[in-house]
Amino acid sequence: MSEISNTPKPPYYAVIFSSHRTDGDNGYAEIAERMAALAAEQPGYLGMESARENLGITVSYWESLEAIRNWKKNAEHQEAQRIGRQQWYSNFRVRIAKVEREYGI
Repeated sequence: MSEISNTPKPPYYAVIFSSHRTDGDNGYAEIAERMAALAAEQPGYLGMESARENLGITVSYWESLEAIRNWKKNAEHQEAQRIGRQQWYSNFRVRIAKVEREYGI
């Protein structure tokens, strides 16, 4: 994802996923692509931005905390989370923040 998300006027919410990967792909790329597509189908989804060097950061944007909870409960997403904890990530953090102000060019 190389584009900046076109989010609505705040307030809205951001889920910030910071991670360190384990060595090897182990099916990660395919599932990551599927999760991005699946998230985009969820009610309340607003967009996603992602970057990876040594530290990976993915930020997804959502209309509400309820939309975030529903995404977290999605069965396919839960399975990806399980595999991620077991195989893909040596360390990660999830942070949820309310966006109250936004500006840019």
